[in-house]
Amino acid sequence: MAQLVSKVPALAGKFVAEATPKFQTFLKYAKVELTPPTGADIPQIRTDIGRLISGVKHGNWKNVTVRDGFINSLIAVEIWCWFYVGECIGKRHIVGYDV
Repeated sequence: MAQLVSKVPALAGKFVAEATPKFQTFLKYAKVELTPPTGADIPQIRTDIGRLISGVKHGNWKNVTVRDGFINSLIAVEIWCWFYVGECIGKRHIVGYDV
């Protein structure tokens, strides 16, 4: 048991050394991706929505590659799953509501 306890500081130091660069990368992307939109972003959002609606009207969805379609499907499934996870959290039960 003492041998195991003596290895803990070395393992903890190794863990911190390996986790620090990954955590820094996470923070770099989190500052950009997890911030809410500002007032300056609204015109770009409107332009993107208009382009999306125009693409649907003109049939641009027919020109999607299989790879892009598969990735878009995975994103839709992820959003769908997070919706149901949120529902379970909100209900505080997996099946049905506690009435």
